[in-house]
Amino acid sequence: MGAAGSKLEKALGDQFPEGERYFGLENFGNTCYCNSVLQALYFCVPFREQLLDYYSNNKNLADVDENLLTCLADLFMQISSQKKKTGVIAPKRFVQRLKKQNEIFRSYMHQDAHEFLNYLLNELVDILEKEASAAKSDQETSSPTEKIANGPTSVRANGVKKEPLVTWVHKNFQGILTNETKCLRCETVTARDETFLDLSLDIEQNSSITSCLKNFSSTETLNAEDKFFCDKCCSLQEAQKRMKIKKPPHILVIHLKRFKYIEQLGRYKKLSYRVVFPLELKLSNTVEDADAEYSLFAVVVHVGSGPNHGHYVSLVKSHNHWLFFDDENVEMIDESAVQTFFGSAQEYSSNTDHGYILFYERVSNGSTS
Repeated sequence: MGAAGSKLEKALGDQFPEGERYFGLENFGNTCYCNSVLQALYFCVPFREQLLDYYSNNKNLADVDENLLTCLADLFMQISSQKKKTGVIAPKRFVQRLKKQNEIFRSYMHQDAHEFLNYLLNELVDILEKEASAAKSDQETSSPTEKIANGPTSVRANGVKKEPLVTWVHKNFQGILTNETKCLRCETVTARDETFLDLSLDIEQNSSITSCLKNFSSTETLNAEDKFFCDKCCSLQEAQKRMKIKKPPHILVIHLKRFKYIEQLGRYKKLSYRVVFPLELKLSNTVEDADAEYSLFAVVVHVGSGPNHGHYVSLVKSHNHWLFFDDENVEMIDESAVQTFFGSAQEYSSNTDHGYILFYERVSNGSTS
């Protein structure tokens, strides 16, 4: 990597961002799914900063039982504190911990990067919630509880139910969807909110992220066997249902559903469809914060023609430069090269490098609560 590293330093020259580190990650036998996601998360600056804060506030991580959060904090610290600007790091401890903890990732088979990202973020949330509740129970050995039919619920002194804990992972990635169902008989609208850490979108040939988001929020009619039980009518009724983004997250992660189960084949097939993802994205179908604006900063790319084999790489925007991370190798690319990863307009194409997970950050002219 020495030569490649110095090549990157030469390419950036005096534009090399102060204090930044560009390190490739060693592959431990089909761990590219993990490396590509880790690079995207490392260059998700608010997440990285909060993880490094966590590290500095828990300096005695050696005394804490090792978990995925401590291993990730340790890896990010290792990268950010390197004396050299470029090079290669082996994320050995992190990968070992991942395999130890989840048998899905134990084999040397091709894994799914989205499945890994989803597992990692949920695992980090679980660890932070457990730490917070352990710290709380240390502070107050007995807290008032209210007996209710389905178990005790902690209450505040004035009897108000407590809100669930919002961790810094939530603050970065969590948004709220609202599922609206309108009874076509009495026109009552029932709304149910649910949180999300990423959005999985169905894709179509020659489409765009904007059209995929429109389809995600399109109205669906529930009839025949799918009728909706309306509480007001006290019976099954025809209804219209749609999903809207109620509260957009600070970091919007979009997963393009490129792997589809084909019943006739009895297996998954990769959809190489061309889906245009813009560098700047405006969310218009939101309930709150209308016209939330986002800027693309990372793309995890799946390389290969099928779901069970292939490779993952990532494209990352850092200090207005685009970089290409392929395990140990890191190189600069032109911004215009990003569009070569949209997908193929024809079904059979020699280009098999397709954008799979997109990372957008909210731009600050909107509220970034």
